[in-house]
Amino acid sequence: MAASALSYADALAAVLASAVPVGREQVAVADAYGRALAQPIVSPVALPPWDNAGMDGYAVRIADAHSATADAPVTLRVVGTVAAGADPSALPTVGVGEAVRIMTGAPVPPGADAVVRIEDTDAGLTQVRIGDARDLHGRGNIRPNGEDIARGDTLFADGTTLGPSHLGALASVGCALVPVHRRPRVTLLSGGDELVLLDRFDEVLAGRRIVSSSTYALPALLRTAGADVTVAPLMPDTLADTMRAIESAVAAGCDVLVTTGGVSVGAHDYTRDALVQLGGTLDFWRARIRPGGPIGTGHVLGVPWLGLPGNPVSSMVTGSLFAWPLLRRLGGHARTAHRQLSVTFTDHFETPAPLTYFVRVLLDRRADGGYDARLAGPQGSNLLRTMALAEALLVVPDDWSAARPGDVFDAVLLP
Repeated sequence: MAASALSYADALAAVLASAVPVGREQVAVADAYGRALAQPIVSPVALPPWDNAGMDGYAVRIADAHSATADAPVTLRVVGTVAAGADPSALPTVGVGEAVRIMTGAPVPPGADAVVRIEDTDAGLTQVRIGDARDLHGRGNIRPNGEDIARGDTLFADGTTLGPSHLGALASVGCALVPVHRRPRVTLLSGGDELVLLDRFDEVLAGRRIVSSSTYALPALLRTAGADVTVAPLMPDTLADTMRAIESAVAAGCDVLVTTGGVSVGAHDYTRDALVQLGGTLDFWRARIRPGGPIGTGHVLGVPWLGLPGNPVSSMVTGSLFAWPLLRRLGGHARTAHRQLSVTFTDHFETPAPLTYFVRVLLDRRADGGYDARLAGPQGSNLLRTMALAEALLVVPDDWSAARPGDVFDAVLLP
């Protein structure tokens, strides 16, 4: 166990040190949204599969129509029509002085090397008059075979997080079953004799208990990282109950155990003791950050363990800063870090302790394209509404005594 609290960077490195993707599987392309590819995808086809029209208009030979103007139009004979979906092997040929009516996306017929848009023509049944040659340069409104994807191209690399357009591209190259990394299975274990779930809200109204907000907030956060989350029943504040809850959670099957509370130094903080009693290891259990200093990681009963603080905001901040990257790594995603922006702070915030502060802020876009950051509200670790309103966490380094208007910091965008 680490003898002293770790810096944010060292604590994150410790959390990610032994994390590797948890496994692979194949899923239907329609079900692959949000998953990470488990191997590169190589295209067996070219896209587009043939030269095709980028406009509705007429396929022509540039040599026949390059001189066309409104005052001196060029007239060509129409010898056919090609619709989108036409058989590329059965197209009319465009000869000298000829044109073919063509629709957007349709294969370009042999002999043609440009498509004149319909707006620049005056067509009859058998002839078309071209009054503008603006399209008869460069590619001439023709989208070439393989422009998007060449046959044999690597479409996407291992670890790519699949979004909606990825699924469309995969389907386009015939990838019906997609090799992906399995979603990491997380069991979330929370405790505290003062906590109840919503089915006991009458006790909250009576002033005897508080709602375990992390039971509702943290699973949603962990799912944004791509995890399958199981929420275990609330555990009582005893060492024996904590040990039993951990044993039960691991026995039910999980890739990582996440706990909230019980890692500080209070008289009823039993999580660390329970881990040790069960033969677990603690790599560290404090970080020099605020909020969220009481955080730890290690292993217990053969699975990784991540212990988050019990305060609602502290658990959400550390869940974003540590659990989210860990689960992205376990899920095989190439990008595990949150996006960051350089922002200019417009408020004032004291940072009296030599800690890295993560300040909940709102972002405002400036006219020059940069971003300003302002406090989202009071910053107490029990004030969950401010966390809900925040768009980012302003990172104030541990050697700053205050954040003042005009100071420039990095801001971690919240998931």
